[in-house]
Amino acid sequence: MEDMLDRKRALCLLQIIETGSVRGAAEVLELDPSVVSRAVAKLEEDTGLTLLERRGRGVVVTDAGRMIALFARRQQDLHDTFLAEVNNLKNAQRGHIEVVFGEGFIDLVFEPVLREFLVAHPDVTYNIRVAGTEETVRCILEDVAHIGLVFQPPNDERLRSHYSRLAPIRLHVRKDHPLARRRNALTLADLAPHQGAALVESFGVRKHVQAAELDEHITLKPMLVTNSFKVLWEFAAMGLGYIMTPRSVALKGAQFADLISLPLANPILNNSRIHVVTRAGRPLSPVAGTLLRHLVKALPSV
Repeated sequence: MEDMLDRKRALCLLQIIETGSVRGAAEVLELDPSVVSRAVAKLEEDTGLTLLERRGRGVVVTDAGRMIALFARRQQDLHDTFLAEVNNLKNAQRGHIEVVFGEGFIDLVFEPVLREFLVAHPDVTYNIRVAGTEETVRCILEDVAHIGLVFQPPNDERLRSHYSRLAPIRLHVRKDHPLARRRNALTLADLAPHQGAALVESFGVRKHVQAAELDEHITLKPMLVTNSFKVLWEFAAMGLGYIMTPRSVALKGAQFADLISLPLANPILNNSRIHVVTRAGRPLSPVAGTLLRHLVKALPSV
């Protein structure tokens, strides 16, 4: 049936039914009436069915003609819906976006940057995955996520960075901690006598600290290791010891009011950066590309 039911001829039949005459259909379709009549005659030949009955100067649709006209209407509606969906995608109004970033990016990105985009694109669906550096990079390289925000990603030619900003690692302690009295930038040897907390090794921050340890020929032994930035900050806020991590945004909560940030001397820790990345060579959908541009424009430039 699909081969014998020419869409344009079926639309001619549909217009005859909707306007009540061949001439009326021809006017709507901007065709000569003879063209419309021949189209229906060919449709009858193709299907082997009588679609219109001629009565005097008019025509009456048969049951078969009504059935084919209904099918033609559904085809047209589906076609119009498809074009509308394509137009929405081209205009970046619909679609689905997969984003991945570390827990430390939540306060930096979600409310200040993503909220505006989500409000402006209510018909887009999202999957926001929270992961460490290694998992974030894997999600990007395996096309699990379209866009990733990551601290100091590996030098991999498969990754494309669209945004890079310096994010030095600092030491954070409560004001009453002994290290808070130091006036000079701290070496890792200065930290060794004190208790500290650190992120697990899958996080870029921990890898960076370990690189600095190798550089300074010292091994720090944290009393607490975690995969949560919140746990890390709470550890410092409770006065249990020091932590080392970038601090991109103001911390929310009275418990953090007594924390201070201190500079570290190692150049490795002072040259770390955060990046917005995609997989090199992967074409993004219009809506994902729009979000990428929004992120790059809205994130702090310094």
